[in-house]
Amino acid sequence: MVRRAAAQKLGQFAAVMERDAVSRDLLPLFTDLTSDDQDSVRLLAVESCGAFAAALGKEDCSHSLLPVVQKFAQDKSWRVRYNVAAQMVPLCEALGPDLTRSELVPAYIKLLEDSEAEVRIAAAGKVSAFSKMLTPQLIVSQVVPRVKELANDSSQFVRAALAGVVMELAPQLGKQPTIEHLVPVFLNLLRDPYPDVRLNVISKLDQVNQVIGIELLAQSLLPAIEELAEDKHWRVRLAILEHIPLLANQLGAEFFQDKLGPQCMRWLEDQVASIREAATKILQRIAQEFGPDWAKEHLVPQVLAMIKNPHYLYRMTVLVAISSLASYVPQDVFVNTMLPVLIGCAKDRVPNVKFNVAKVLERVAPLADASVVSQTIKPCLSELAEDADVDVQFYARQALYACDNVQMQ
Repeated sequence: MVRRAAAQKLGQFAAVMERDAVSRDLLPLFTDLTSDDQDSVRLLAVESCGAFAAALGKEDCSHSLLPVVQKFAQDKSWRVRYNVAAQMVPLCEALGPDLTRSELVPAYIKLLEDSEAEVRIAAAGKVSAFSKMLTPQLIVSQVVPRVKELANDSSQFVRAALAGVVMELAPQLGKQPTIEHLVPVFLNLLRDPYPDVRLNVISKLDQVNQVIGIELLAQSLLPAIEELAEDKHWRVRLAILEHIPLLANQLGAEFFQDKLGPQCMRWLEDQVASIREAATKILQRIAQEFGPDWAKEHLVPQVLAMIKNPHYLYRMTVLVAISSLASYVPQDVFVNTMLPVLIGCAKDRVPNVKFNVAKVLERVAPLADASVVSQTIKPCLSELAEDADVDVQFYARQALYACDNVQMQ
């Protein structure tokens, strides 16, 4: 217990002491603790490697810390190996590129290939930071082959850790190696069944975009997106749908308009209600991302055109979409373009559509001027309040009450 406490605090002492004192007084203690029989002592000692690396000079690091790291990369305790992986980047920064390339690469590769998933998770999460010390040729020859293996790792958490950093290798490799080596890995991870893996990849698309350009990225990306968008399992379709706003943010309005917009409209007519509901929320986020003028031109006309669908469930989805978009378009577009469609749906033959019109009118009434509320919205609701269906009457009267409150305010 005493040795564990000493090992735990050793790095804190090293961070505040002078270099000569660290080398003279603390380094021998560090060496003894890293040779302890108890793995709980060794792993705590390893945690202080980063502090010692920052406190010592390059020569002391090379002579004293490097052998410890190389030995512990093969320690019998996976927890010790895990801590070595966690400390790898500070050590690289202290040792510099030359020693990292010649001495630490073999140890790091062993950690990427470790038998314990926890160690591979820690090592995979350092791929990009570690590779900054390497040449593009060394990354391709030593790191990339292990990255390809980790992309198919049996642990979803290893794949998620890799997905969060692997795209950051693109600026380090350059255009052609990225196309040849990273894009296949990226596409493989994008099809991963675990949603966090896909999300981590998509969140780093800008790294690849900067290197290979939007056109090449689109050529690689679209087939995977289209495949996932049409997957027979609705949860897979939902997962890729939920990533669309992030893709839109990464790739821009023009790309979305040309490549992803049509697919979003198809999701509004999906057979599964959860997909249709999610699609309306996604359109709202897209409108918020690209602004009211863009939404007016590229979203509103396509959504309103779908109101003629013969199936009432899809017409109801359009009503929800109108409600979602109303706050993100110019007021004149809402009043002159969207509101007439809502009013027209009040004469739908299906009661479910009519009482959803009442619910939507209640939500959007605060967006309109008082004159529009009194001359257009309230007469429509009054007519619905006299409908033969009791549900339509209920929601219409509720909406009328809400409109009266809006007018009083």
